[in-house]
Amino acid sequence: MFKIKTQFILAICFFISFNSQAQNDLHFDKHFIDCMNKWVVIQPGKDSSLSFGFVYFDQLAGLSLHYEGKFKITSSGEYVAQKLENAGMIFRLKPTGTLMSIIPTEKLKELNVSPIPEWLSNYKTDTSSAQSLYNYGFLYNAWNQCATALQYLQKAKNVDPQYNKLNVEMAFSYNCLQLYDSAIIVLNKALKADSTDAYVNKELVYAQIKSGQLEKAAASCRKAIRICTDQKFNGENCYNILYTYFRKNDKVNFNAWLDEAKKWCAKNKQYMNIIEAMEKEMNKETP
Repeated sequence: MFKIKTQFILAICFFISFNSQAQNDLHFDKHFIDCMNKWVVIQPGKDSSLSFGFVYFDQLAGLSLHYEGKFKITSSGEYVAQKLENAGMIFRLKPTGTLMSIIPTEKLKELNVSPIPEWLSNYKTDTSSAQSLYNYGFLYNAWNQCATALQYLQKAKNVDPQYNKLNVEMAFSYNCLQLYDSAIIVLNKALKADSTDAYVNKELVYAQIKSGQLEKAAASCRKAIRICTDQKFNGENCYNILYTYFRKNDKVNFNAWLDEAKKWCAKNKQYMNIIEAMEKEMNKETP
C-alpha cells in the first residue's frame, strides 16, 4: 500500500446552485474520508444533474469512489436516476478540502441502489489482522485524522507489536496530535530495528524540535545525514533546525547551520527563498 497523497484524484469542483428541495436534502459538509461506505453526491452537471457514487476503502489502492452515474431532483423532491455507460468507473481519492453530501438513506431506493452494495463484501474479507488495522491507520493519518488513525494502529500493535513500519506510523499520529514524548519513545524503538531509516529519523528530528530538545534534534539531523543513504529528508530536517534557531534569534547556531541548510535545500525554491530571507533578517546590523 502507498500513501494516498500519491494516488490519482477525481477532479471535483462544486457549484452550489441547487433548487430549494435539493438544498434541504443535501448538505455539503463532509470530506471523502467522512463518507466511507456511504453514497455521496459528487458534483452538479451543467444540466443540473448530480453525479453520485459510493465511497469505500480498497486496502491495496486506498480510498476509492465507485462512480454510479447521475440523477436529477424533480420539483417535488424526487431523485430520478440517469445512469451512464461509464457507470462503475473507479476513482482513487486523495486528501483535499472538497466537501460533499451524503445521500439521505431514504432516497437510495429512488436511485435504485442498495445502502450497502453487494460488491463491497469483496473488500471486507480481512478487517482484524495487523495488516488491515495498519492500513486503516495509514489511511486516516494521510487524511489528517490522526486520533482515529492512532486507534487503529494501537489495535494493530495489540495483534502484532512487531508489525513492519507500525512504530513510525504511530509516531506520525503522535506528532500530529502534539504528543511528542510518545512519538520519541516509539521512534527510538523503530531506530533499534533500523537506524538508517530516513523517514524514522525525519519524524524523530521533528518530534525533538517540537518537544524543545533542539540540541538532540540537531544531533539527530547530523547523524541522519551521515548514515542514511536515502537523502530526501535532509533538506526538510536542516530547514526545520535552521528555522527553529531563527525563531529563537540564536545567531551563532543559525549561522552554523546555514551552509548545511543551503546545501540540502538548494533544489527547493520555496525553502531557499525563506532561508535567504531569514539570513538577511538575522544578519541585519543592530542600530
